[in-house]
Amino acid sequence: MTAGDTTNAPDAAQAQPTTTTPAPADRLETIRPYLPREFVARLVDQLTIGSNPQVVEIVSPLTGETIVELPQSGPGDVAHAFEKARDAQAAWAARPVGERAAVLRRLHDLLLDNTEHLLSLLQVETGKTRLHAFDEVGVAAATARHYAHASRGYLRPRRRLGVLPVLTKVTEYRHPKGVVGVITPWNYPLALAAMDILPALVAGNGVVHKPDNQTALSGVYLRQLAVQAGLPAELWQVVTGDGPVTGPAVVDHADYVAFTGSTRTGRQVAQQAAGRLIGCSLELGGKNAMIVFDDADLDKAVAGAIRACYTSAGQLCLSVERLYVHHAIYDQFVDRLVTEVKALKLGSKLDYSADVGSLTNTKQLETVTQQVEDARIKGAHVLAGGRRRPDIGPLFYEPTVLTDVAPGMTLYADETFGPVVSLYRYENEAEVLKAANDTRFGLNSSLWTRDTKRAKEAALRLHTGMVNINEAYASAFGSVAAPTGGMGDSGLGRRSGAEGIWRYTEVQTVARQTLLPMAPSLGLSPERYTKSLGSALRLLKTLRLR
Repeated sequence: MTAGDTTNAPDAAQAQPTTTTPAPADRLETIRPYLPREFVARLVDQLTIGSNPQVVEIVSPLTGETIVELPQSGPGDVAHAFEKARDAQAAWAARPVGERAAVLRRLHDLLLDNTEHLLSLLQVETGKTRLHAFDEVGVAAATARHYAHASRGYLRPRRRLGVLPVLTKVTEYRHPKGVVGVITPWNYPLALAAMDILPALVAGNGVVHKPDNQTALSGVYLRQLAVQAGLPAELWQVVTGDGPVTGPAVVDHADYVAFTGSTRTGRQVAQQAAGRLIGCSLELGGKNAMIVFDDADLDKAVAGAIRACYTSAGQLCLSVERLYVHHAIYDQFVDRLVTEVKALKLGSKLDYSADVGSLTNTKQLETVTQQVEDARIKGAHVLAGGRRRPDIGPLFYEPTVLTDVAPGMTLYADETFGPVVSLYRYENEAEVLKAANDTRFGLNSSLWTRDTKRAKEAALRLHTGMVNINEAYASAFGSVAAPTGGMGDSGLGRRSGAEGIWRYTEVQTVARQTLLPMAPSLGLSPERYTKSLGSALRLLKTLRLR
């Protein structure tokens, strides 16, 4: 066993009480060489904060070491941030779309040029593995590239058929909302910030961004790179603070709000936005299902399940928490899965040696621990994992596989948001699709089969905003030209693709009437006019003009 990592072996240390203290010194790799104090200070300087702010200590989940004494923005600072963003927004919106898009094109290259710095920062703040951190860099770069190339087409004026073809000229225009409030969570601080903020900017908006305190530096670093790429510095403001305090202040001043977080908080954001008659998009929780059909490639399905359940230690809105396997291959699948899960390496080193990283905060560790213990007490069986690992780091929890999970157990229906999956055996397709849909959530699902036709038909019967066929989540999430989002309690609206940028615009219809007015003319009486107009409408139907 090397310092900072271990194998998730069945004879590993037994569960110990929750702790926020660092692991033994000989097991730690200090974060400071990867996060110099001068670098942190430069990031903090970009925050919109008062002259004498309150500070909170932010520690790394990997080691318990202090990352930063993070200054906190007050409600007045939030108001000031919106003022500064509004002052810059009008000039930015007046610039051609091509100029705005060029900033994103340069940002794409800067993200890739600074990959190693970004990976280290993401690992230190979130506790995820380096490979899983790269998912964020890849998605951020892909988002910048997509909107750099596609925004002109998304935002261009569009001719529409007028009420009287030829006589009525109609054009649809899109204008920026103004200043958008973006509230991002701690689990994917770079990717989700990029997916919500970059289309808002290229659409001509200003942005006030409130990242979670735990991962604020990742969001600020993305802003720093955007400014380096040519973005006006005042246009993108970053405020900090506790969610219940600073979040409502952001919603109070925004012209539109993009929020990612819990369903409970999402409802509050939606209610507050509705009170101000502004729009909002919400990506919220999930209880995502993976279905393995009887004809699935077992090797690929098992590998996909590992990605689906344990990427970022399960702290991914799209991760799978319910795994349904056809009875004909259930035993074989479970044997392979459990063997692979037990072989996964937990680790805190800032390299590629670990398969699974840490949970990010004490609350998540407590939630995971309580849900697994509740299930165990009520009759569920633990096939792998099920234990905290303070010998590796303060917030590590073993990748866990459970069976016999039933209603009445908290993790049966509630989101766990950790490295835990429940296994279920099923008999037929109708049964499993009904079970997969039996949830108030509807974010992501995953299907595994060799039969493409079968997969497509099943996908259309699933009540989720995203369905991945023979992949865990990355096919949909990474396809930034297509919309992603949830149904039911998983949220409102969509990010990515056309809908991901159109949400940040006000659409305006300009109609110009030529030659004849929309009223009786040329000596026609009102009666003759209505008959003539009725005949014209019948002709338009016959000609199939829309």
